[in-house]
Amino acid sequence: MQVCEMMSTHPDVQGSTEDALLKFIEDAYSCAQTCTSCADACLAEEMVADLRQCIRLNLDCADICAATGTMGSRRTGSNEAVLVAAIKACAEACNRCAEECEKHAGKHEHCRICAESCRRCATACNDALPQVQ
Repeated sequence: MQVCEMMSTHPDVQGSTEDALLKFIEDAYSCAQTCTSCADACLAEEMVADLRQCIRLNLDCADICAATGTMGSRRTGSNEAVLVAAIKACAEACNRCAEECEKHAGKHEHCRICAESCRRCATACNDALPQVQ
């Protein structure tokens, strides 16, 4: 992704890029894509009814990751309190999705990959919080 390159050109950033926040943005967008793909793969499985909760958590996680990544990309002005709340919610959604996907990871490779992506994003959320607060 070009997050660092793009963010460094922003007039309010003036070339200074916070590594943890940028890593979070990249991981959030990646997790959103992975969760969306996992939900779609779950829908294609024979036992789709058994994967209902997984699909729900995939889609919720994808939405919050995409929205929070977008919020973190906005550097004009400030809205730290809302961004902090969104990052915390993103971490929670990622942890819940990872837990659910891990239940199915033995049967479905897409769930294993998704769980890893969610864990990575949750860590990035926690690492970014000190820079935002």
